[in-house]
Amino acid sequence: MTYSIEKITTLIGAHRYGENESDVAFILTDSRSLCFPEETLFFALQSDRNDGHKYIPELYRRGVRNFVVAHVPADWAERYPEADFLEVADTLTALQRLAERHRDEFDIPVVGITGSNGKTMVKEWLYQLLSPERFVTRSPRSYNSQIGVPLSVWLMDAHTQVGIFEAGISKPGEMEALRKMIRPTIAVLTNLGAAHQENFGSMEDKCREKLVLFRDARTVVYNADDALVSRVVREANLPGEPIAWSRQDANAAFYVSNVEKRAAMSVVSYIYKGVAGSYSLPFIDEASLTNSIICAAVALQLGLDRETLHRRMGELEPVAMRLEVKEGQHGCTLINDSYNSDINSLDIALDFMNRRPDHQGRRRTLILSDIYQSGEAPEALYKEVSDLALKRGVEKFIGIGPQLCAQAKEIQVSEKFFFHTVEQFIHSEVFRSLHDEVILLKGARKFGFDQLTELLVNKVHETILEVNLNNMVKNLNHYRSFLKPTTKLVCMIKADAYGAGSVEIAKTLQDHRVDYLAVAVADEGVTLRRNGITANIMIMNPEMTAFKTMFDYDLEPEVYSFRLLEALIKAAEKEGITDYPVHVKLDTGMHRLGFDPVADMEQLIDRLKHQNAIIPRSVFSHFVGSDSDGFDDFSARQFALFEAGSSRLQAAFDHKILRHMDNSAGIEHFPERQMDMCRLGLGLYGVDPCTNAILHNVSTLKTTILQLRRVPAGDTVGYSRKGRIEHDSVIAAIPIGYADGLNRRLGNRRCYCLVNGQKAPYVGNICMDVAMIDVTGIDCREGDSVEIFGDHLPVTVLSDVLETIPYEVLTGVSTRVKRVYFQD
Repeated sequence: MTYSIEKITTLIGAHRYGENESDVAFILTDSRSLCFPEETLFFALQSDRNDGHKYIPELYRRGVRNFVVAHVPADWAERYPEADFLEVADTLTALQRLAERHRDEFDIPVVGITGSNGKTMVKEWLYQLLSPERFVTRSPRSYNSQIGVPLSVWLMDAHTQVGIFEAGISKPGEMEALRKMIRPTIAVLTNLGAAHQENFGSMEDKCREKLVLFRDARTVVYNADDALVSRVVREANLPGEPIAWSRQDANAAFYVSNVEKRAAMSVVSYIYKGVAGSYSLPFIDEASLTNSIICAAVALQLGLDRETLHRRMGELEPVAMRLEVKEGQHGCTLINDSYNSDINSLDIALDFMNRRPDHQGRRRTLILSDIYQSGEAPEALYKEVSDLALKRGVEKFIGIGPQLCAQAKEIQVSEKFFFHTVEQFIHSEVFRSLHDEVILLKGARKFGFDQLTELLVNKVHETILEVNLNNMVKNLNHYRSFLKPTTKLVCMIKADAYGAGSVEIAKTLQDHRVDYLAVAVADEGVTLRRNGITANIMIMNPEMTAFKTMFDYDLEPEVYSFRLLEALIKAAEKEGITDYPVHVKLDTGMHRLGFDPVADMEQLIDRLKHQNAIIPRSVFSHFVGSDSDGFDDFSARQFALFEAGSSRLQAAFDHKILRHMDNSAGIEHFPERQMDMCRLGLGLYGVDPCTNAILHNVSTLKTTILQLRRVPAGDTVGYSRKGRIEHDSVIAAIPIGYADGLNRRLGNRRCYCLVNGQKAPYVGNICMDVAMIDVTGIDCREGDSVEIFGDHLPVTVLSDVLETIPYEVLTGVSTRVKRVYFQD
């Protein structure tokens, strides 16, 4: 659904500056998440730590034209002539008001879920139960805050048949705003726990605040076995129909008459409004049982029949980001539950670990961070933690955070260690000694628990790759000179930025405001994100095992087949994700990867239209021979196919889908075909793909002379005596070999390097770590520099000898070769 900027001005009661008519389909509060600038409305939210107004210049440069602000820039007409500024007293209030008005458009069942734990699991399982027949819009991940809820409600559109939204609060007075936006027809209280208790006078006060969500709901679902909750619900005199569930009271609307736990499943028997039923659940932990009961009550109230409920309950999948099990290094199994950190969820996670069968007899280890917002005194809190850990079979305890360090005496686990930070732990012997253990990772996100799976090791090597960032920028600007001001640019930094080192290259490209970065696989994108890269990142070869990684790090995958498409949709739905941007690849003649632009388009469009997990951000294809005039006729046929297929895709959607086909060669060779975006690859690193000439050299591979040796005529050098010496010679050994990326086929005098500007041919076979060169007649000494390729010896010399392309030489430089970056 879209709104005109004029209508939004009225809906939020803003004063409008600007007269540029446009439609808004996307709301943005975090500038790093920008994806569809042409149809985005940015709310410049203000907080104690940040002010969204400072991101307006960058967002305007990236194409955003609509802004909700608390104060309009004084020079707005001159600096932002194409923008509309909607001035309001408070931007967060305006965001929430827009969500309220958007909610007014829908007369459908809406489920609002609140509680101390289980909100996300109930939401996701309800989605799994209901979505096969109904179009369900739900909160992405845990978007349950004052900002997350309006962003979630905004996702409802004309297709939505059921809405499911979480509502999370941390202090009194917050629920009223969430209630106005969600306005649930069915309100659910999962449970009442200790989270955020420090902000409430009592558990009863917190319960009353949560029940604000229930005020106008037609149905209220809650646990009748919780005496406090039942009493407060009665006292609230709520108008909605009560659907109380109970495992004790046979008169409850949803009575659980029996639970039978088997080896890997539970069978739940129930009576709902006087009619008996049952279902099997593929989980045995108490949290899953409780959440399934809530889901069953809500699903039946929404009209799901008992037979379908029974079948789908047995097919429920674990909720992503909760209790994920992964194989670790050194014989360890990791259980990752760093989703939240409170005493209730800790007990759930420990119960899961304790119940998890382990036939290898490995120790159970808990790695825990400080727990915040518990409302308990630290001594009592960590004594409770200790009791839980002992009860659940923890044999080794690793505490991280100043509170745990201070309360170390309260932890009674026999083997225990404490660290103030994750970094301190990573660099300890305790971290290095982890082996053959089942490890539960349970920590607040602020501690950086994602680092615990890595051990960073500095590599030292006398061979270095010098990277000239200034020259890279010159190459960037060279290709930009061929582009229209409106044409976007994707810069390829896959394969570690063609060997140059992706992090520093990405930082420079981000500083110079490229629109997209592209890498091959998700791990490359993760490296960039962990090093502060916030630009849009495209994944060109997404692996199906890496979908969650892509979601976690906002990495946008290429989609090239129906198998990949279906797997990606399923993974996104499992994660609770909607409108995740993807890039559709069409095969116009390369016959490598891609959808057929003719035969596949109808099916592709139909599948994309009948789901809301992903959304096409761009559509693209590859020229087979844009670097050669001899392929021009074929290139023209390719472009015609792409134009037809991509036009059909665009016509099926209201939002702008970027189209791109030109690569480095195409930017120069086919400037008329640059469309919405171009992809810059080899040219960025200084090699003209059309002429094989060097533009501005970026990468120089250097090493040093380790040893000089006089070798008499008739002797040989190296393995297999391949390097026969015809005359008395001086042979230098250099610390670079095929393990560093120096191809063995360059040996035996097929190619050369430069020593003090003079050619020194490789003698004999190139070894794994060392090569020998003939420096006879060259004035040199041990320690002198040797250029393998670079400013004076073009990389194309090596690629021509190898009868390959410069890509192979550049990307072949090993990661053990240290990268050194410099600017002139």
